[in-house]
Amino acid sequence: MKGALSGPYAGHVFTRSGAWRANADALEVVSRGEFRARRPLTATGTDFLGLVKHVATVEAGYFGEVFDGPSPEPLPRWQDHNGNDLWATEDETRDQIIGFYRRTCEHSDATVNGLPLDAPGHVPWWPEPGPNTNLFAVLVHVLGETNRHAGHADILRESLDGRTGVRPEHEQQIDEEARAAYCAKIEQAARPDARPGQPGLTASVAK
Repeated sequence: MKGALSGPYAGHVFTRSGAWRANADALEVVSRGEFRARRPLTATGTDFLGLVKHVATVEAGYFGEVFDGPSPEPLPRWQDHNGNDLWATEDETRDQIIGFYRRTCEHSDATVNGLPLDAPGHVPWWPEPGPNTNLFAVLVHVLGETNRHAGHADILRESLDGRTGVRPEHEQQIDEEARAAYCAKIEQAARPDARPGQPGLTASVAK
């Protein structure tokens, strides 16, 4: 499958999707210290460096082993997955993890740009009958995974300093007073006493 649906075209779409890669850049701006980058920020332990590490690990597997081009990075066997790709260990620095991500991007781009979309691949961790697939299906899967975690990164970043995941050149100065008023308006509209007659509302909702 050549021409408009060739690997180079797919690579252009994939690398220009940009949502996650912009957040990897934002990590360097937002995280003014190791602790801020690696501390858990949700009830399930989601953290910035863990997201970057996880997305890099996912890309390294899908655009490496799946297409017989293993990543040069030292990756654990998929059979041994234990969730360690979701957080930064004590001996991993922010720079190391971001570097791992950037090198993985280069390896992924080389795989995508070097293959047609119908290039066969084998995903050993997918259950039957799905392991035998092709580059197009893997691209769609990884883009979905990447965009999902880009959204996670946006929320984490906003919780840290109020900034959103737009590029720095498009950011505007934060109007704290306007934001507070906006949130107060939404809070008021959400309260049960603001919506009389709504079914299924209890006093516990307002807590």
